[in-house]
Amino acid sequence: MPEITSPALVTPDPAASIPTMLAARLARDPDGVLAERQAALGGTWQPVTVGAFVAEVRALAKGLVASGVEPGDRVAIMSRTRYEWTLVDFAVWTAGAVGVPIYETSSAEQVRWISSDSGVRLAVVETAAHAAVVAQVRNDLPGLTEVLVLDEDALGTLVTRGADVPDAEIDRRSTLARGDDLATVIYTSGTTGRPKGVELTHGNFVALCRNGAVGLGEVVSKPTSRTLLFMPLAHVFARFIQVLCIESGAVMGHAPDTRNLLPDLASFRPTYLLAVPRVFEKVYNSAEQKAGSGTKLRMFRWAAKVAIAYSRALETPDGPSSALRAQHAVADRLVHRKLRAALGGRAEFAVSGGAPLGERLGHFYRGIGVHVLEGYGLTETSAATAVNRPGLTKIGTVGPPMPGTSLRVDDEGQIWVAGPHVFRGYRHMPEETAENLVDGWFRTGDIGTLDEDGYLRITGRSKEIIVTAGGKNVAPAVLEDRLRGHPLVSQVVVVGDQRPFIGALVTLDAEMLPGWLAMHGLPAMDVIAAAVHPQVLEALDRAVERANEAVSRAESIRKIAVLTTDFTEANGYLTPSLKVKRAAVLRDFAREVDGLYVDTRTGS
Repeated sequence: MPEITSPALVTPDPAASIPTMLAARLARDPDGVLAERQAALGGTWQPVTVGAFVAEVRALAKGLVASGVEPGDRVAIMSRTRYEWTLVDFAVWTAGAVGVPIYETSSAEQVRWISSDSGVRLAVVETAAHAAVVAQVRNDLPGLTEVLVLDEDALGTLVTRGADVPDAEIDRRSTLARGDDLATVIYTSGTTGRPKGVELTHGNFVALCRNGAVGLGEVVSKPTSRTLLFMPLAHVFARFIQVLCIESGAVMGHAPDTRNLLPDLASFRPTYLLAVPRVFEKVYNSAEQKAGSGTKLRMFRWAAKVAIAYSRALETPDGPSSALRAQHAVADRLVHRKLRAALGGRAEFAVSGGAPLGERLGHFYRGIGVHVLEGYGLTETSAATAVNRPGLTKIGTVGPPMPGTSLRVDDEGQIWVAGPHVFRGYRHMPEETAENLVDGWFRTGDIGTLDEDGYLRITGRSKEIIVTAGGKNVAPAVLEDRLRGHPLVSQVVVVGDQRPFIGALVTLDAEMLPGWLAMHGLPAMDVIAAAVHPQVLEALDRAVERANEAVSRAESIRKIAVLTTDFTEANGYLTPSLKVKRAAVLRDFAREVDGLYVDTRTGS
């Protein structure tokens, strides 16, 4: 079976932990800037030195000790992405405890399950509303001794409470953990059932961060490197980057409200971003919509085509022609630089994960001067396990293994991962752990291929493979990702298991709909009206035809059903990391799925 290993770039240290990484950063760079924070939404960014950050962390750690938190105890953090999240996280580690992130959008039942399964002793939440959610299940959590609210001066309370805790106790606590000790329990999004508690060690983070700081040094370790965190810190991707910044020296900022994201990007001016593909789709679609109509819209589309053609030409032996270079220079002056300015003007790189980006968007962004490094990882691999490199990016792949990582694709196409960043097991689930961790290799559940250079291409999830009535195996991700790139489309679920052909459920993007209607000379209408409007349906049919170009006829979408209900986290059809809960959709929209096959002669 194909297998590839990227050699480690840093010698492993079994004694190293996240607190010792922070201590090392303090020793070498006490006056360097670790973070910048906004005093108020939309305000100016104020620098926080490494020394100042560590002082805040230690003061909070003292408060946790005074609150009765013992080494190894679990402390929950439930908040939007903000500076205080990072402070509390590192304070928990400094106190020798274990952080348990909870999405700030979680339901009371999710809070109950995560807190009870992990054994949370103390919880730090952002708002009174979050505290109220916890209060709903407090009687089921006898081990939870206290809930502190950030908006009600939780940090001030902890600092005051810990004033008499001696420095020596924090020194002792912060050096207790070794590499194989538990650092955090992160609960999976739960697309197929109850979330599983993934136990990640200090060594998992240390190995990945130290190798990542060297292996991706051009992105994350330059003196000018800076990134704005706006993905949830409850997600392993953002959490990893937060810890990586300690090792790499990059400056981090936090954006708690994505509705203010573009102004925050403009003022913070990151050099690299991390996001899921949906964010890149939204930026592209919004830019096209803002172009309006007529000459400006034609100019935008021409500039987009030039960007894509230019990027594709970079992969040919001769590179872009002189004519294409001239066109690219004009497109850059007229359009591309405005798009870069919308991202802050300094962004050279973006790391995309969570789902396939798609070649069109990958080439578009590279063509305008922002290199999107598509990567792949899971909670069980402490985030990134493969990622494209600045020196050799293969658009359409998720790159080679991270340094120190091995990848294997078995005879069934399943991807396996081994390396020091692979989790130690699922909490309280020994059978599930034994099934998925075999001789040091983790069975990811994803399907893919390795090319001759060891670059990984993801083709789908093994649990999501559709087998048609004719016996054709279809990976829905390729079709879903291509179709979701249309401005009108919000979400797509491809169906057809044991059916005569492939169909799809499609939801409309309510934010993009008004602009699209105006661009096409149509009157304003809501999603319900748009779902049956002939011109909207024609546009969706054309989008389906383009999506089908990537697959054989047997795998192509023959019919779609346009739903009037979008899939959101609030209504239970999306996970907090924006993955569709396929089982829930198929259950609740079974009638719509059946409707696709009422007359199987249609689309046959």
